[in-house]
This record gives sequence, structure tokens and C-alpha cells, in this order.
Amino acid sequence: MDVDQLHKEVKYTAVASSGPGGQHANKVATKVQLELDVVNSLAFAKAEYLQILNSLKSRLTQNGLLKISCQESRSQAKNKELAFKKLITVLHNAAIVPKRRRKRSIPKAVKRKRMNDKRKQSEKKENRRFKY
Repeated sequence: MDVDQLHKEVKYTAVASSGPGGQHANKVATKVQLELDVVNSLAFAKAEYLQILNSLKSRLTQNGLLKISCQESRSQAKNKELAFKKLITVLHNAAIVPKRRRKRSIPKAVKRKRMNDKRKQSEKKENRRFKY
């Protein structure tokens, strides 16, 4: 993943932040919305690109855009920085190939022990019954 190329491809939009804040929040656009066109991005290797598309298919818009917003700080510049860090984290996590699950069988000794325990428990309960 080429971080410098990502910096070039990312588009930022500043909007008014939601939530409390009074006059300051009403007149200053500090919330930052970041957009990355993942489908047309040149920042990824081929295998990485396919893995990211597969992992993020639920987060992408119909146009193939990944949108991330940040309003943690009162500073627009700080929010831009935090939004880009979030993007990098999301892309790194999406690029990780999950381990394949290997089917494991239960050992015969374990099965045998379980059956013996069940049999003993059954005999114990059977012996408690009243017999004529």
C-alpha cells in the first residue's frame, strides 16, 4: 500500500459538526469527511486490491467509495489527520488475509472417555431407582 499515493487520491470535505457546542459548533465546519475511490485507486498491489475490495464490500458505496468521517477534535486540521489515520487502519485491517480454518477431529480417546462417563452416570442413576 502506497501511503503517498493515498494522500493524493483522498478527498476531504469539511462540514458542521453535530452535537453540542453552542455558537462555535454552529458557525465552524470542523467535522471532516474523507472519501477514497477504492475501485480506481492506484495505491494498492493487485492481490492487496482484491483482498481490500472483498473485505470492505459492505462499507463501500455503489460507486466504490470508502467514506470515513471524524469529529473528535475542535480543529479541522486535527480531524483531517485523525480521519487519514482511521483510513490507514481500516485499509491495513482489510488487507490482512484471514487464516484458513482447519477442520479438526475429536480424538478417539476423548470420545471413549465421554461415553464411559455417560455410562457410569446412567448406572449410578439406575441404581437409585426403586426395584420391586
